[in-house]
Formats: sequence, structure tokens, C-alpha cells
Amino acid sequence: MTAAQLAAELEVSVRTVYRDVESLHAAGVPLYGDAGHSGGYQLVAGYRTRLTGLSAPEAEALFLSGVPGPAAELGLGSALAAAQLKVRAALPPELRAQADRMRSRFHLDAPGWYAQDDEVPHLPQVADAVWNSRVLDVRYRRWKAPTDVDRRLEPYGLVLKAGRWYVVAGPGPRTYRVDQILGLDVLDEEFTPPDDFDLGAYWKGYQADFHARLRRGEAVVRLSPQAASRLTGAAAQALSETGTEEPDGWIRAVLPIESHDHAHGTFLAMGADVEVLGPPELRARLAETARALAARYASLLRKSDI
Repeated sequence: MTAAQLAAELEVSVRTVYRDVESLHAAGVPLYGDAGHSGGYQLVAGYRTRLTGLSAPEAEALFLSGVPGPAAELGLGSALAAAQLKVRAALPPELRAQADRMRSRFHLDAPGWYAQDDEVPHLPQVADAVWNSRVLDVRYRRWKAPTDVDRRLEPYGLVLKAGRWYVVAGPGPRTYRVDQILGLDVLDEEFTPPDDFDLGAYWKGYQADFHARLRRGEAVVRLSPQAASRLTGAAAQALSETGTEEPDGWIRAVLPIESHDHAHGTFLAMGADVEVLGPPELRARLAETARALAARYASLLRKSDI
């Protein structure tokens, strides 16, 4: 086919055809051109593209990255499976074997053990609205009163975090849990996301702000070695930065707390393996709870003494 014929078929300019042919040559595609009245471009007979450019780690990572659960929730489960089959068929035999071994030996299951799977019946509609830049009218349930509210959302993107789906939407933007959407209507109205909006950068900032809000206060505590070994996340980091061992083997440290209510429950769960030294209000509240528990179980203690 001549450059003019290709341009007409692909609905581009002849200059674009020339540029693309040069790019294909540079990529190693055996596309050749003959000059003259009866000339034109032709592809070497029998040529088929093969993903020979993939390295072994790249092929392994490709099959490890396909998480079937989230894909199915988005309505893309069958599409993901078909895409993986096509890519696998195009791989050279040695890379195909390594990719198969990776898939048979590693399984990704992101949600925690004690978290029940959220029902997200509206996720496919939200995903479609994100993809097509369509405005949503939603009925949303939030944690504070009034709990059920109506919102007009311009959905910029979806994020899957620890097995839970979030939609980042304007105006704002703000973050909404998809499983808390009670109902929605997809409007004919379209929107244009801000030119400077970057979903990855927004989410990174949102997480930083979330963790900062979780550390609004501090508590001075003494921990048994067993309790100290069970700390995770920000508490474990604070322990490593502020912890000092005392003569009895316990560790004194300053730990971040979200609120007195939250800290009260957290430290009660540690039982006798923690002593809260401050703030005084939290220490007094825990002491009051301890007295109430002792009074509740006093009859059992008296019977055991007898």
C-alpha cells in the first residue's frame, strides 16, 4: 500500500504515515517500502509480533499483578483472564514457563484477616462514570449526623486500599467509600477533571493527612516486653524512637493516640501488660474502669478465696 492509501485508510496525514513507518523501523518491525509508480509499503510475509522484549522478571511481575478479585468487582474479571491468556500465548516458551510458575506459587490477597468483604454493588457504575467523565447523583451514608445525605459527584478516580474501594470526586476533591453509596443515578452531564489533578499524588497526600489526624495526642506508658513486641505501625515506630528500658525490664515510651476514647479501649485490651502514666485524664479514666471491673468480679474473687 502506498503512503497515500495508508493515510486514507487510517484517516491520518501522509506525513504521519512517514513518521510512523520510521518508528516501526526503529522498533524492529520488518516493514519495507519500494519507490516508484507500482511501489508502496509492505510487511514481510508471515511476520507476527511477539513479546520477546520482556525480561523474565517483567513477565513474572505481569502475571503477579493481575488481582482477580478487584478486577471481578469492576466487571473486568473475564477481560483480565482473556488478556492474560493472550499475553501468555505470545510469550516465548521459557518466559511462559516462568510466568506460569509465578502464578502457581504466589497468590495476592490484600484485605486483612478480620475484615469482612464490603458489598460494593454500585462499583461498576462508579467505574464507568470515572472512565466516561459522567456526573453522579448519589445517596451517601456518612458516620456523623445527618447520616444519609445527597451528593453531586464528579468522579475523578478510583482507589483500592486494603480491600476497600474509594472514589475521589469533586468538588474538592474529597474521598468517599464506594460501599457507603446507597443509591446513584448516572447523569447525562459530563465533566472535565482539573488539568493539575494527579490521582496518585492526591492519594499520597490524603494518606499523610489521615495518619496525621490519627496522632492528635500522646500518651506516656510503661509496657511489658510482651506488649512492646505486639505493637505495630505508628506505635511500633514511636516505641523505637522514644522507648527506654527500665530496671524491671519494662519499657517506658511516648506513643501517639487518636483520642482518649480510642486510647482507653486500646490500652484496656493490653490488660496488665501496660501502665499509662499520662496524660492524667486518661490514667484516671483507666483506673476508674479497673475499679469497676474489680467490683464486678469481686464476688468471684471472694469465692475463689474460700
